Amino acid sequence: MPTMQDIATASGVSQSTVSRVLTGAPNAIPINPATRERILEVARQMRYRPNPLARGLRGARTMLLGVIVREITDPFFAGAVDAVSTEANRRGYNVVLGHAHSRADEAIALRAVLETRHCDAILLLGDNSDQPRFLEDLRDANVPVVGLWWQAPVPGVSIIGVDNRSGVEGLMDHLMSLGHRKIAFVGGVFLEGRRIGDLGERRAAFLERAAADGLKIPNGFVRDAQNTLGGGAEALKVLMALSERPTAVMASTDVLAIGALHAAYQMGVDVPGEVSIVGFDDLPMAQYATPPLTTVRQPVTEMAVAGVKAAIDGLEEHESKSPQIFKPTVVVRESSGSVRIEADERRPARTG
Repeated sequence: MPTMQDIATASGVSQSTVSRVLTGAPNAIPINPATRERILEVARQMRYRPNPLARGLRGARTMLLGVIVREITDPFFAGAVDAVSTEANRRGYNVVLGHAHSRADEAIALRAVLETRHCDAILLLGDNSDQPRFLEDLRDANVPVVGLWWQAPVPGVSIIGVDNRSGVEGLMDHLMSLGHRKIAFVGGVFLEGRRIGDLGERRAAFLERAAADGLKIPNGFVRDAQNTLGGGAEALKVLMALSERPTAVMASTDVLAIGALHAAYQMGVDVPGEVSIVGFDDLPMAQYATPPLTTVRQPVTEMAVAGVKAAIDGLEEHESKSPQIFKPTVVVRESSGSVRIEADERRPARTG
């Protein structure tokens, strides 16, 4: 990488002059406009980039945002990282990415690494608020911290979340309007069988709504599965093997729902004729599933914009903001349909 000294040599001026031009530092003696333009042109030709570490040591902003992702293998977070990076770049920042594998010790180590690289702020993608060690370490952070797709308020962290309960309510309204009363739920779990943040909240919202509507939840209708395509497929196979089958299956993520759709195809189970399947997230692949998946769309771009803004604003305000909770919307596609009325249900009741 070219240095200021390299640019000074090529421009025929002193390094201090180059420094004043490239950093915009005030100068009592005006710099000749032709000299300034020559220095800038040489810098462009040599593809000079400021050193973030050196800027950090001088107390200037490094224009780096650290991003710690809970589960980078989850397609949802791949899209979230892209949205955060796009907004950060638009604001003149670059992103340093780390993966925590849902482990507190790895997240703590990553946070320390990002601090030593002089990141101006840290964004946490995915809820790790159930990890006391991690939360304790966050309180000692020397930079603004933003939790994207977090739920519960945490001291020292600006929370950007989605209203999971509203999304589940919307799916339940949709399924019940189609006549479904035998609704099963497949909840995603991560490392060591933990239901983290949003996934646990969706499961709780389903159970509360079912209880409020007086729906019968037979044994085996609520299942936990690894948040993978295979986990969703295995869960559906178990549900379809029950003596009393559900007429609809709600999955806590699109990954699980798409896995379930694949299992239904393998078993020859008609969707939505025999069972409706719905998901949550609206991944790009959801509309290309067979059949296209009914799901809940999260406002990913809007949440990413809010998260980056909260991180940058935190540099000025030096305090966390009130939680921002975004409303999702139900997207109805072909994987959900009306309950099929069996022949014996259509048969009129006997009299006499």
